[in-house]
Amino acid sequence: MAKAILIGAGVGGLATAIRLAKKGYTVEVFEANDYIGGKLSTFTLGDYRFDAGPSLFTMPQFVDALFELCEETPADHFLYKRKDIACTYFWEDGKTLTAYGDTNRFVQEVEEKLAVPAKTLTRYLGKAKNKFDRTRPLFLERSLHKWQTYLRKETLVGIANYFSFEIDTSLNSVNQTQLKEPHLVQFYNRFATYNGSNPYQTPGMMTLVQHLEQHYGTYIPTKGMGDISQSLYELAKRQGVMFHLSSSVDKIIVENKKAVGVQVNKIEHRADVVISNMDVVPTYQKLLPNQKQPKKILAQERSSSAVIFYWGMGASFPQLDLHNIFFSEDYKAEFHAIFKSKTLFGDPTVYVNITSKDVPADAPEGKENWFVMINAPHDKGQEWEQLAQELRQWVIAKLNRILDADIASLIEEEWIMTPDIIEARTQSHLGALYGASSNDKMAAFLRHPNFSRELANLYFCGGSVHPGGGIPLCLLSAKIVADLIPTP
Repeated sequence: MAKAILIGAGVGGLATAIRLAKKGYTVEVFEANDYIGGKLSTFTLGDYRFDAGPSLFTMPQFVDALFELCEETPADHFLYKRKDIACTYFWEDGKTLTAYGDTNRFVQEVEEKLAVPAKTLTRYLGKAKNKFDRTRPLFLERSLHKWQTYLRKETLVGIANYFSFEIDTSLNSVNQTQLKEPHLVQFYNRFATYNGSNPYQTPGMMTLVQHLEQHYGTYIPTKGMGDISQSLYELAKRQGVMFHLSSSVDKIIVENKKAVGVQVNKIEHRADVVISNMDVVPTYQKLLPNQKQPKKILAQERSSSAVIFYWGMGASFPQLDLHNIFFSEDYKAEFHAIFKSKTLFGDPTVYVNITSKDVPADAPEGKENWFVMINAPHDKGQEWEQLAQELRQWVIAKLNRILDADIASLIEEEWIMTPDIIEARTQSHLGALYGASSNDKMAAFLRHPNFSRELANLYFCGGSVHPGGGIPLCLLSAKIVADLIPTP
């Protein structure tokens, strides 16, 4: 039987392993860590459970599809619920906004709180939907690097509507022109951070990102985000996939311009196809050092990273929900610090995720588990330990002001993750959370393809390659790869 080897057990690797096993391959997965999931993993501090990485769950149908592919009922193995409130937003001037999952209710909320006419926001949301519908077949569902993709009717329709995509202007410019109201502009500029980009640079095309959240909704797994990885891991094992944890791959074996296996702890493991779920930069630099390097692709600007405070909080805050944002008063200066000065900003935008709001077992009764994330530059050798301590003071001061609380006195457990730690734990180049940034208008086309142009039988999945970072896109990359790899 034909054999496939996966390097890395992140969510993209898990999904690819499932699809290839179902396709008829014998599949083995080698994972450097002693746990699966990559960024999408969990840990505990005292009596508090935390999701280490991604905290937003959208488009759960992509997870369900893997169970259905294997002729299983998704709800028998993986449960989740839709949130009525996507996120609550707070500004220093006292403004607040509740992003309701129901679009009509949200439009009404914006009209009441920010005095933006319903027709203005409805028109904006409609344009975002049209962008998504017209570009989905090209950018998300098939390889962007195969000529056959461009001959499809859907692709040709998308190309014909090029100018409606607003690629030649920035996301911020589009939002200012169409929305005008400063709080709402900042609200929609934030969606650039969903792929680690700068709203003052990334193209106006990115208005479609918010469509995924508003149209498809936000969800929470009933056992927390880590259950996405865990349930797919169990599904993969039921499909016969073999996992080797604490097994770092030394190199990809290449013979006659073909990937023929991997070397792990000096032992060779042969395969008919090799798929890397590892970040594409270290894949080339560490596993393929003697092969031709795609220098232009590897040299692209990296996405932003993050500093994350994991706090076990000895109190509950009823005014907060699962997702909460506390905005900076100078958003442009914040992104200039991150992308230009490569440092942290003294008045940062603070994201607080509290899964115990929906998963009570994640914290003791009357207490909460806070995942406090601040956008940060990727690692360029900054003094992260010192910067994180300065940031901690800024964050606590901001939360104290807005919530009228004494946050520091409530912190019972704490761990801090910085970009250098992210790189060490996940092999993400420079600690960038989403691979290459999407600041360039051609960024989608410059992402590494899901296959090697130089080496036969070598493929790539995950957030650092097409179609991009985030759980839904990683799952889509797995489908693209599985469709590219021939049936044995």
